Amino acid sequence: MNALLRVEQLRKAFGGLKVTDEVSFSIRPQEIAAIIGPNGAGKTTLFNQITGQLPPDGGRIRFEEVDLVGRSPQDIVRLGIGRSFQIASIFPDESVRDNLLAACLSRLNQTRRLWRPYTSHLQAGEEAMAILASLGLESQANRPAYELAHGDQKLLDIGIALALRPKLLLMDEPTAGMSPEERQRTRTLIKKLWQEYRLTLVFIEHDMDMVFGIAERIFVLNHGRLIAEGAPESIRANRDVITAYLGEETG
Repeated sequence: MNALLRVEQLRKAFGGLKVTDEVSFSIRPQEIAAIIGPNGAGKTTLFNQITGQLPPDGGRIRFEEVDLVGRSPQDIVRLGIGRSFQIASIFPDESVRDNLLAACLSRLNQTRRLWRPYTSHLQAGEEAMAILASLGLESQANRPAYELAHGDQKLLDIGIALALRPKLLLMDEPTAGMSPEERQRTRTLIKKLWQEYRLTLVFIEHDMDMVFGIAERIFVLNHGRLIAEGAPESIRANRDVITAYLGEETG
């Protein structure tokens, strides 16, 4: 099967520190994959390069055979790559529904209509509410986003990314800062969204229950280099990974 995303020999350094060091991998359509590694391994920097927020020093990034290097983040979103963040990127003073509505209208290039009466953008409004229903947030549609619990703000951030109808969704630590109960609920929901929206999904995560519970393939970064990739069972048994990161968590 052809790769949806292909990263080849990607390089980025800050001074003498190599943050991505000859990283190469590919992602298949409708795959769900995890990227793990110690803090400072280069995981978020890798996402920043794929989404155009940070130019690489060398290498190639291809999405559906389109070269992404040099393209703006807005162009990359329009090509079909969405992203959610470690810290939820939402409009805190706007309602939960309006956060989703703004994303839907942005995709339709109709943001000028956001402040018109709700009935003037009925289709986008219905789409926003459908996404909220998928997230289990429809009962909180009229609340200001800042009033949501931390876990629900993270879900809203995921919903904003979904509203852009990505073919590939990158999620940066979707369960960061959540309680154990919130993490369990989010793990279940992310797998449901992956299936419901027929997404290709790549996530960075430190919660090993989530990584080994839902990822089909796992990529391991350490000091900017990709040291292992494979199915969960092979990663769990990989001695380089155990030494670099997992330690006793592998059982």
